[in-house]
Amino acid sequence: MSAAAAGASTGPGEHNLAVLTEESYARHGDHPAVFFEGTWHSSTEIAERSARVAGGLRELGIEPGDRVVVLTMNTPEVFVSYRALWRVGAVVTPVIFLQTPPELRHILEDSGAKAAIVTPELLPLVQAAGEGLDLTVIVAGGDRVDLDTPPPSGSGGSTSGAGLVAYESLESADPIDIVPRGDDDLAALLYTGGTTGRAKGVMLSHRGLWESGHALHRVGESQGTTRWLLPLPLSHAYGLIVVISGMHSSRPQSSVLQRWFDAKGWLELAQEHQVESSTVVPSMLQMLLDQPYQDYDLSSLRSFGSGGAPLLPALRAKAEEGFGVTILEGYGCTESSAVIAASTVEESRPGSVGKPLAHAEVIIAGLDGEPVPTGEEGEIWVRGPGVMQGYWKDPAQTAATVVDGWLHTGDIGHFDADGYLYVDDRIKDLIIRGGFNVFPRDVEDALLAHEAVTAAAVVGRPDEQRGEEVVAAVALHPGARATPEELIAFAKTRLAPHKYPREVLILDAVPVTSVGKTDRKAVRSLIRTTEGES
Repeated sequence: MSAAAAGASTGPGEHNLAVLTEESYARHGDHPAVFFEGTWHSSTEIAERSARVAGGLRELGIEPGDRVVVLTMNTPEVFVSYRALWRVGAVVTPVIFLQTPPELRHILEDSGAKAAIVTPELLPLVQAAGEGLDLTVIVAGGDRVDLDTPPPSGSGGSTSGAGLVAYESLESADPIDIVPRGDDDLAALLYTGGTTGRAKGVMLSHRGLWESGHALHRVGESQGTTRWLLPLPLSHAYGLIVVISGMHSSRPQSSVLQRWFDAKGWLELAQEHQVESSTVVPSMLQMLLDQPYQDYDLSSLRSFGSGGAPLLPALRAKAEEGFGVTILEGYGCTESSAVIAASTVEESRPGSVGKPLAHAEVIIAGLDGEPVPTGEEGEIWVRGPGVMQGYWKDPAQTAATVVDGWLHTGDIGHFDADGYLYVDDRIKDLIIRGGFNVFPRDVEDALLAHEAVTAAAVVGRPDEQRGEEVVAAVALHPGARATPEELIAFAKTRLAPHKYPREVLILDAVPVTSVGKTDRKAVRSLIRTTEGES
């Protein structure tokens, strides 16, 4: 089962993302583009600032192909910086700010970043991570930081290069024209979360991101949505592709930007600006439902776009009923330029992530590498222009992941008879207990059916007798009560004998990653710690 790949290039460089930004501005003209903390920023302001910042970057010595880290909270400067970096021909290297200094240092060293754009609150992190590196640090909002004062002793800091530069100083430069870039030139280098080891740089081309953004735009165009609330980190693949998708729109788009997601603030902004849609991950939906959302006027809200992690059917149903919206699930990964499949208002099926997008050819492959029959599970493979060019400086891992043009996603899924795609689990998360396969999501779904449970994560624990044992970590609704024994007994009534958890750990909160996915690595660590204490 597949969707035909589309979008063949008709000329070199026609997918330059800097050109796309100019085409979008020319198409829509001046309009309110980004609202942030009390102020609207117009499309003209963003376009003009981008051209000047590009000139300032060039004066700093940023050349085509140079990697520049963008490590900021969600601010208008993210929109400006992406456009400016593409304009000067540089490679956007977005980094989510929830990093430790060693994690960030690995990215700085591995990417060979020439500069980093940061917001003031993240300056100490970059100084600690970048100690001794030849790195220019550009501080957006530098008027709030004394750039002439060296960092305090022990905080690290750049010891060579141009040191600290105020973002505002870049805007005094003369605007520059767009630097030509080819379709296959790098537009972005995104680092994976590194949950199974050191983070790997994913190389995404101008054409790959252009095509993926265009395919996502085509799916959402029929809704007619023009006002969005963006709480997702724009420094993540999901947030980045949402930005690019908006550039393809035939209608002027207005984005209400949240510095970082908090449920109460989201509800206030949605009411104040009468937003029509918002892109979220499932954990955000649950946090919104835990608020007194009925007290807010959300009558303009029509849909949520949900991705980044599986959306449980029960949570989807509760959110759709509570908010009176359609939830549009989607699926992708960093290595596929963020998107592979997505639902539409006309074609939305609970449990499914929709149908493959126009730029993606998808098959479900068995162990022999051949497509499996409809309805059977296998690994999701995808090929098309959105597939990464490879892992940065890692040809061996690239060759193991992209084979004959097919990206092996590592996800287990299946198609139904109507061509809807379902993502069932991750291959690496599969638990093999006594020779039987156990998908963690099946066990999590069973536990979440208990009225006291608000979140669940299931992992395998090494076991001498069975190979692995099924262990669950859960969090309860505020004020709810349940014992581990009660939850195990409940799961036994809903799962086959080899599937139900033999141990349940009750936590205040189940660990999640910076983009709302269950952090199984952290769960495994907690379980090991608990075993050590027992």
